[in-house]
Amino acid sequence: MRKSSLLIVTIAVSGALTLSACGSRGGKSDSGSDSAKGDTKVVIGVDAPLTGKLSALGQGIKNSVDLAVNKANKDKVVPGVTFAIEALDDQANPTSGQQNATKLVGEKDVAGVVGPLNSSVSLTMQKVFNDAHLAQISPANTNPQLSLGPDWGSGKFARPYASFFRTATTDVVQGKFAAQYLFNDAKKTKVYVIDDKKTYGAGLAAIFQEEFKKLGGTVVGTDHVNPDDKDFSAVATKVAAAGADSVYYGGEYPEAGPLSDQIKKAGAAVPLFGGDGIYDDEYIKLSNGNSNGDLATSVGAPVEELDSAKTFIDDYKAANYKDAYAAYGGYSYDAAWSLVEAVKAVVAANGGKVPSDLRQKVIDALGKVSFDGVTGKVSFDEYGDTTNKQLTVYTVKDGKWTAVKSGTYNG
Repeated sequence: MRKSSLLIVTIAVSGALTLSACGSRGGKSDSGSDSAKGDTKVVIGVDAPLTGKLSALGQGIKNSVDLAVNKANKDKVVPGVTFAIEALDDQANPTSGQQNATKLVGEKDVAGVVGPLNSSVSLTMQKVFNDAHLAQISPANTNPQLSLGPDWGSGKFARPYASFFRTATTDVVQGKFAAQYLFNDAKKTKVYVIDDKKTYGAGLAAIFQEEFKKLGGTVVGTDHVNPDDKDFSAVATKVAAAGADSVYYGGEYPEAGPLSDQIKKAGAAVPLFGGDGIYDDEYIKLSNGNSNGDLATSVGAPVEELDSAKTFIDDYKAANYKDAYAAYGGYSYDAAWSLVEAVKAVVAANGGKVPSDLRQKVIDALGKVSFDGVTGKVSFDEYGDTTNKQLTVYTVKDGKWTAVKSGTYNG
């Protein structure tokens, strides 16, 4: 789906930027509200969980889009256009996401949307955006169905919605990359697979499981937990009894942290491995000190190690947001900048004016976008998926996430 990854479009935002939404926990941001007189206002929508248990990730998404918008306005990247953002809170709830999509579609100034965080939320939003010819770029969705269609597992790729794009790579890559690392590098051969029954978690766990068995590993047990559960003692006891040397969990950190803690307390001193949904500092806190040695994959290379992200990191700090950019900050900035680049191309091709059919033209332009971003090269393939397939495995060491291997899946 999700710590910190990330345009070498030479971001030179100074600490003097006036950011009206810095660190605010509300859904609305007024960035770009003091637009130049006579400029056309173009809004970039944001949908993410701005409150609730995943708000640490959602706020990072919103703030990073805000930073990109302020950069575009400061440098007058699109002459005659002032960008603003409209950020809505979906609370990681599919119904709320669909309602937010309808609201954003109804606002005529919105030219594109960054979000959401959760693949399950995106499933309810895609058609709403597509019917309105409104571009959607997720910085975090990793479920393959969103871009490849429901039959992707059988090799039948069919893009469901031309309006959907993403800057994060898919679980087809992430799940298999994790399986290869666990079997070939960590030398684990007996894994217990658990998921949270949600679109992201169940899909990721299934892809991992298939690849792990193909490599020669044994799945000694499978189980499911309910999102919002707190007591995992029953499944923890099963893991201990199964003789597993590792656990793979498809889901997110609010449940994964306590699950890891309770598995250790049940007597199974084995690492829990998960996807980008658990790669957040909150996971370590929620595991009560029992996560050392646990593993997670996350999209891209560690942002702190990317030369292309240095300015982003400095500018984000200078902006004094209350929340960290977290796992998807760089991908959110790149998603927003993709929309800026698309609007720039459309306006230039229309004699310097915003066309009446801006939304459809932005979708068309996104397919041709290509620039050096925070997270590396930013461009999209024929399915709207990012062409950047980089992934990193992290482990918890001394209470902190530490990168141990970066690369791409070799099929």
